[in-house]
Amino acid sequence: MQIENYFNFLAQDDIRIKGTRVGIETVLYEYIHNNQTPEMIAESYYTLTLEQVYATILYYLQNQEKVGAYLEDYLEYCKTAREEFEKNPPPGVIRLREIIAESELFLIIHIRTPHKMDQHVQHNLQQK
Repeated sequence: MQIENYFNFLAQDDIRIKGTRVGIETVLYEYIHNNQTPEMIAESYYTLTLEQVYATILYYLQNQEKVGAYLEDYLEYCKTAREEFEKNPPPGVIRLREIIAESELFLIIHIRTPHKMDQHVQHNLQQK
């Protein structure tokens, strides 16, 4: 079997592992950047077999220049998308950030700062 038979080449920037929706970049990122073993990757992605994970790594090793460029393009796309998301977050994200900020403020005011009642209790304990 040819190694390429393990993959669906949907576009120049979209190579999926056949029978799944998982892109090769997912497996390769885990393997290269997160130092995951093939076994760990197969355990983490239940739709992948260990054979598919090894096939993806082998495809990378046989085509390092081409697949390396593919992976670099993917990482650059992710970086750009993340930056754009931070510049223009959706309204739901903005609201969640507001809720988190309000919660943190609540904690600062009500937990970290002694309450008047706490001060009263402390005063009574000091007098005993």
